[in-house]
Amino acid sequence: MEIGILSLSDLQTDPARGTLHDPARRTREIVSYAIAADQAGLDVFGLGEHHSPDFSVANPAVPLAAIAQATTRIRLTSAVSVLSTLDPVRLHQDFASLDHLSDGRAEIIAGRSAFLEAFTLFGIDPAHYDTVFAEKLDLLLAIRDHERVTWSGRHRPALDDLPVPPRPQQEKLPLWLGVGGTLSSVERAARLGLPMVLGLIGGDIRRARQLTEHYRALGQAVGYATDVLRLGVTSHFHVGKTSQSAREELYPYYREYLRPKTPGGRGWLVGPDEYRALSSPFGALMAGSPQEIVDKLLTERELLGIDRFMGQVDFGGMPAPMVHGSIELLATEVAPAIREELGPPTGPAA
Repeated sequence: MEIGILSLSDLQTDPARGTLHDPARRTREIVSYAIAADQAGLDVFGLGEHHSPDFSVANPAVPLAAIAQATTRIRLTSAVSVLSTLDPVRLHQDFASLDHLSDGRAEIIAGRSAFLEAFTLFGIDPAHYDTVFAEKLDLLLAIRDHERVTWSGRHRPALDDLPVPPRPQQEKLPLWLGVGGTLSSVERAARLGLPMVLGLIGGDIRRARQLTEHYRALGQAVGYATDVLRLGVTSHFHVGKTSQSAREELYPYYREYLRPKTPGGRGWLVGPDEYRALSSPFGALMAGSPQEIVDKLLTERELLGIDRFMGQVDFGGMPAPMVHGSIELLATEVAPAIREELGPPTGPAA
């Protein structure tokens, strides 16, 4: 099983000044987390894409390119690329260039996004939310799989036997689908034979079992081998030296991250009881001691058959030393125990 980390680059309000944290400093800190993960031997680093003042990164390929030059082995992926609002030609070109800079370590996780700001910014009608995504995914797959592309659709000018340079260093860029738990998204990944990343942000992880079993059953039914139908999960994450210290130090940042920032806005208030339930053995929140995290990852492996785990390690204004400490424990105590139990991770998704 591959083990890694991700950042969504959220910006929180500095309580002393009442203003958002500095996006430049935030982006540099994220780069430092990826470098630390690489040096400590983790397998993958992911970076999100958002188009709101509440986040510092709009194009993950740019910080990932800086990270590529300062790392040697960790795989680098978007988490996710909002394909509905992007030009698939440009997206593939950006990550093919990242693949060159990283010596063949680039990947894409493509998703639809639950945030509407990008749709307004790029002039995409949310009424066509699913059809635009399906069409652009079709084009992205055509570009990934063919040297020259002939394609036509409703939402983008056609391509008539055109090359899309540059080609990546890898034979083709690994492409995963990021899904939030809807049945239609799971079935799309299965029918296309694409590896899937499932975001577990709340509730009981056992509820995801039906979706993951359906993904593999449908994928196999349409002819894909089991080793093609790889599954990744992401969760909010913090590991500390003890269970109590990990949960106590995380709670204010977790609460701040999820609370609605405006009346009626996105998010919810997490009280102590809900927090305890979320961090319990079957709760979606990964927070606890190294052994608790090991046990929880092995439980997810048994229940869901996961091939990759990515912990969201920095959110809610968590200070950089706290994040670095969590990365170190994940790499030096959690990952070795998982590898001893399960063996070395498999290669990247096709």
